[in-house]
Amino acid sequence: MKNSKYVLLGLSVFCLLLIAVTSFNNGILAPLRTGVGYFLIPIQSGVNVVGESVYNNLKDMATMKDALAENEELKSRVAELMEENNRLQEEQFELARLRELYELDQEYLEYEKVGARVIAKDTGNWFQVFRIDKGSDDGIEVNMNVMAGGGLVGIVTDVGANYATVRSIIDDSSNVSAMSARTGENCIVTGDLMLFKEGRLSLSHIRKDADIQEGDKIVTSNISDIFLPGILIGYATDLTVDSNNMTKSGYILPVAEFDDLKEVLVITRVKETGDVEE
Repeated sequence: MKNSKYVLLGLSVFCLLLIAVTSFNNGILAPLRTGVGYFLIPIQSGVNVVGESVYNNLKDMATMKDALAENEELKSRVAELMEENNRLQEEQFELARLRELYELDQEYLEYEKVGARVIAKDTGNWFQVFRIDKGSDDGIEVNMNVMAGGGLVGIVTDVGANYATVRSIIDDSSNVSAMSARTGENCIVTGDLMLFKEGRLSLSHIRKDADIQEGDKIVTSNISDIFLPGILIGYATDLTVDSNNMTKSGYILPVAEFDDLKEVLVITRVKETGDVEE
C-alpha cells in the first residue's frame, strides 16, 4: 500500500508534464501533442483506475477498522446486558422465594419464627440433611421445627453458635406423627430416599376404617413428641388396605421441594411434651 502511493505520485507528476507539453499551440509541436495525447489518455485512465483502487482500499480499511471497533463495543455491551439480565433474574427468583416464605409465615402466625439461609448440605441430589446460617446466638435450639415451600421441611438436630443442622422429613431415619387435617385421623409419615425418587413418602399406620381419603391434607399431629401440631406436610394418595386387613397405607406428596432449598423458616419454639424424636 505504501509503494502504491509512491507509484501514484510518480504517475501524477508524469501526467502533469505531458499535459504541459500538450498545452503549447506551436504548430511544430502539434505532432508531438497528438502523439502525447495518444499516450497520455491511456495513462490518465490507468492513473484514474489505480487512484480509485487505492482510494477504495483505504476506504475499505478504514471501514473495516470502524466495524471491528464497533463489533468489540457491541460484544462488550452484550456481555454487560447478559450479566445484568442474569442478576435481575436471580433477584426475581429470590423475591419469589421470599414472598413464598412471607406467605408461609402469615399462614402460621401462632408460631414465632426466624428466617435462615441454607449454606451446606450432604452429598446427593436432595436436601435430606443440610446446614443453615443461624444458631444458638440467634435463639435456635435442637428439635425446633423447620418450614419452607408451603409446609414442613424437617427438624433441627444439632446447633452451633452461628449454624444449625437440619434433618429433613425425606431422610431415611425420619418419622413424623401426622393426621388428616379434615378428620384428625392419625397416621405416620416415614422418610424414604429411594421412594422420594418418585416424589413421594410413605404414609402408614392408618386404621382400616379411618376416614382418610385420597387428596386429604396431612399435617403434623397433636400427639407428636417433637413436631408442633397443624403444620402441613403434604397430600395423601394411593391408599390401600394392608395385607393384615386391619390397617391402610399409601403415600404422601410433600409440599416442600427438597431439591433446591435456599431459605427456610425456623419456628423458635420447642414442643414441651418431650425431647425424644420419633
